[in-house]
Amino acid sequence: MRELGIGDLARKVKLRPSALRYYESLGLLPTARRVTGRRVYPASTLRRVALIKMAQRAGFTLAEIRQLLDTDADRGATKQWRTLAERKIPELDQFIQETQALRNAVADCLACGCMNFDSCQLLSYGTPEDDA
Repeated sequence: MRELGIGDLARKVKLRPSALRYYESLGLLPTARRVTGRRVYPASTLRRVALIKMAQRAGFTLAEIRQLLDTDADRGATKQWRTLAERKIPELDQFIQETQALRNAVADCLACGCMNFDSCQLLSYGTPEDDA
């Protein structure tokens, strides 16, 4: 079985070695074997880090990711994933809605064309003049 030193693994997954050590301390990565005092990981760790990064991009917390990774395949990893994913979908939908609203606000500002923050009508609500 091929193994990777922490520096090689970090380069391949585009993370700092300190992030890998942190993931290991949280139990997200298996405890590395030591060779002359240096961490050495099995090549399968590449897939595990890919899963961690994908789950983070999807908005899962490290605690949620650990919960998923702690599940033994024989005890229902698929069920665990389904439960976490079903809880995450509404959060992602809300994030998409909020991001779309921000995108629309930026597009509206570009379409306005005034580029004057002091007098732009798009920014006029809540000003002292409106309260008068």
